[in-house]
Amino acid sequence: MAILTKEEAQALLKKVMAYSKADECEAGLSGQEGGNVRYARNAVSTAGDISTMSLQVSSTFGKKTGSASINEFDDASLEKVVRRAEELAQLAPENPEYMPLLGPQGEFKESITYVESTAAMTPATRAEAVGKSIKVAKDAKLEAAGFLENTTSFVAVMNSKGLFAYNKGTDVIFSITTRNQEGTGSGYAARGFNDVKKLDTLTATQVASKKANGSAGAKAIEPGKYTVILEPVAATYMLENMFRFDARSADEGRSFLSKPGGGNRLGEQLMDEKVNIYSDPFHPDLPSSTWTRDGYPAGRVNWIEKGVVKNLNYSRYWAEKKGVKPGPFASNIIMDGGTASVEDLIKSTERGILVSRLWYIRMVDPQSLLLTGLTRDGTFYIENGQIKFPIKNLRFNESPVIMLNNVEALGKQERSISVESYRSYLIPAMKIRDFTFTSLSDAV
Repeated sequence: MAILTKEEAQALLKKVMAYSKADECEAGLSGQEGGNVRYARNAVSTAGDISTMSLQVSSTFGKKTGSASINEFDDASLEKVVRRAEELAQLAPENPEYMPLLGPQGEFKESITYVESTAAMTPATRAEAVGKSIKVAKDAKLEAAGFLENTTSFVAVMNSKGLFAYNKGTDVIFSITTRNQEGTGSGYAARGFNDVKKLDTLTATQVASKKANGSAGAKAIEPGKYTVILEPVAATYMLENMFRFDARSADEGRSFLSKPGGGNRLGEQLMDEKVNIYSDPFHPDLPSSTWTRDGYPAGRVNWIEKGVVKNLNYSRYWAEKKGVKPGPFASNIIMDGGTASVEDLIKSTERGILVSRLWYIRMVDPQSLLLTGLTRDGTFYIENGQIKFPIKNLRFNESPVIMLNNVEALGKQERSISVESYRSYLIPAMKIRDFTFTSLSDAV
């Protein structure tokens, strides 16, 4: 029962609406099923399947809203959760920023997020993929720790104004860390797709294994400003803090998009002309839902075009306050790249550092978007277009905004996963000048 069809979800949500006595009511129904395998030291440690479904109801009287959720779906339970939401609404304080619910927005376009082959994955499918990964690590005399998970999910929303939206999708994620037995070398790779046919755990583990064996015997170098080549995973970790193009935080002076003295930087050139960042729910390598949680249609949006800020996201409340249209909304995040491989970027570098991955990233200053963090899982010194030797990990202090002003070249795009948010992005490898490293780290 975890995955309902559009018709099944609509029928259940209509029952919920029929029980409502509130001025306004909104209900969200979601479910997922799938499985996972976790392994460490070249052996499976846990494996399992999941099947869950839940309903959340929000009821509003005037500007007072209460919410309740449940995972039982008989008629008595549906009525019970509606009544509970209404009880909580009567006890809640007024929300001065409450906006009335949206009415019907027409028929939303069908997304391309669902892939049957991913939905059909079995424990045997997962075991085979993990077995390939473990064999690569053993053959390289390394120890591997990894995680593979596939999910089929749906989400549906309906409100008392007549809005209804539904989406079904699939996803498979894989991450692998390899280390040598002495604990002096480490490598990492992560992959995420809607279509499991695109997942190659063997090649991903080969990449991680090459980094692990190649990073042993790392040398210390002096911190300072260096030309860096960020592999897509490293670039993703740096940039995801930047992807909230929110007009309100910009207008209120809380964002890198805030203008000194008030207002936002819409229309300003903030980055190098090579930088183009956009959303597109129909991108074949990173498809997403065709509607937003607020109930608006999602489409292609250019956020940064040739380094210029082209759009900001206005919530309905903030749009009304500023006298503009609400939206647009980010369905996903894609950054244009080039045709160069990481190897090509290395060959074009006289002196620099190859960064495989970044971790433990923390915000230092939200207004400049200054971040601090560490390199990890394979950091290498480049000289005359070649990797010369592995280097000890380094702490950096850098802003992705400054970084994107210092772009020398962009490589091929790759779909990368953030291990903190488990969101996927389509980001290219990057060659950046004057990247700031502040100190050494002995961590592997």
